[in-house]
Amino acid sequence: MGSLPVPSVQALVAATGGDDVPLRYLRPEAAAEAVTGDADGEAQIPIIDHQRLLLELDHGGEESARLHRACQDWGFFQLVNHSVPDDVVESMKANIQQFFQLSAETKKRFAQEQGQLEGYGQLFVVSEDQKLDWADMLFLYTQPPEMRNTKFWPDQPAAFRSALDRYSDAVKDVSDSLLATMAKNLGLKREAIADKCIRGMQKVRINYYPPCAQPEKVVGLSPHSDANLLTLVLQVNHVQGLQIKRNGSWLPVKPVPGAFVVNIGDMFEVSTRS
Repeated sequence: MGSLPVPSVQALVAATGGDDVPLRYLRPEAAAEAVTGDADGEAQIPIIDHQRLLLELDHGGEESARLHRACQDWGFFQLVNHSVPDDVVESMKANIQQFFQLSAETKKRFAQEQGQLEGYGQLFVVSEDQKLDWADMLFLYTQPPEMRNTKFWPDQPAAFRSALDRYSDAVKDVSDSLLATMAKNLGLKREAIADKCIRGMQKVRINYYPPCAQPEKVVGLSPHSDANLLTLVLQVNHVQGLQIKRNGSWLPVKPVPGAFVVNIGDMFEVSTRS
């Protein structure tokens, strides 16, 4: 299943200043559900130390137990002190920002093709009447390497491909170690889940949310649950926007510097439900 081509929101803002929001982007439900929580509420989202998990991998311990509770009670946590090197993270951030600073014509070279999800555009647009997110997106398959369709991998900026390659490998290692601890927490062999993912796909979705003069009328990313096992979210800049729904209320997420926000996906929940 592909996605219908839609105009770039970034190009729209550049042309109009974002003052006049087209009808397809107006989302009256944006203000319908209040967001609760303050700085103290944000701090309640569990924070897990990755290095402590690695030390406890063979025998379990306090951090493993903390992870288990986060998975059961929240489905979200922030992962700090992880093994992705700072230079790999910072290179990925810089190349993402530089990509979206390229001209519209240059970015179009990597646009989605008919029947494809990969590339630059927007996902899951299936109707000309469908309401649209106030965002542009670059969607790429990254693991296993033979799944990569490099014609959609930007060659500008020049370091983008190498930065994504290094980042993808490092994040895979983090994901595999998390799955090992989660498996042990469920009373399984630590390789039980990871072994089923040997040919599993890793995908990267890079979202860009242009400024909008009427932010209360648009939605950057429609409410959803992730269908996969795990999602690791990297915050590229200081602009906050991620919200999670817990116990019927939307809570803002304030990312800890250097952390990944980890989301337990539908596939993990369904496959481990007792």
